[in-house]
Amino acid sequence: MAALSGMRATRRGLVLAVGGTLAGAAAGRKAPWSEARAAGAARLAETGPKPLPEFGFLDAEGKPHTIADFSAKGLLINLWATWCPPCVAEMPALDRTQAALAGEGIQVLALSSDRGGRAQVEGFYRDRGIGHLGVWLDPRGAASRALGVRGLPTTILVDRQGQERARVEGDLEWDAPAMLATIRRLIGPAAVPPADPLQPA
Repeated sequence: MAALSGMRATRRGLVLAVGGTLAGAAAGRKAPWSEARAAGAARLAETGPKPLPEFGFLDAEGKPHTIADFSAKGLLINLWATWCPPCVAEMPALDRTQAALAGEGIQVLALSSDRGGRAQVEGFYRDRGIGHLGVWLDPRGAASRALGVRGLPTTILVDRQGQERARVEGDLEWDAPAMLATIRRLIGPAAVPPADPLQPA
């Protein structure tokens, strides 16, 4: 997991920290995030159900949103950035997860903390063939602060009642069959619409 020095860290400090991580990898040393990944340190921890705090974020057009806009949907809220190596590593799996679960009313809400906004995220998606995730922006870190995120990537599973059920600090293979089954279990089935009394059973 790429570490954050609190949300008060300067952008330069973050860039230097990431640069040091990449430099270490180039010098033949494993970066800390890759060591954790190789050791299987990222684990899904069931944390709920517990209510989510209120927070806002933006869509690609700059329109503000809250979690209330996704009522009755299951959510995987992924806090990420293009400069974060483990975030980049898991993005294709999150994209495949969105494709697999969209028909079940489950949405991957990937909130980018990149300062470059829409253009930066769209360019990243285009370059890596990400075609199922929407562009969602958290450039000032409001969602990360409200959710108590300690580093990127962090992913929070939210059930259809808007309750946090689990979280992961670090990257995972989200589209692995066992993980998809866990997501479905924690989020729960979609509500069945009431039967039309005028239609025969």
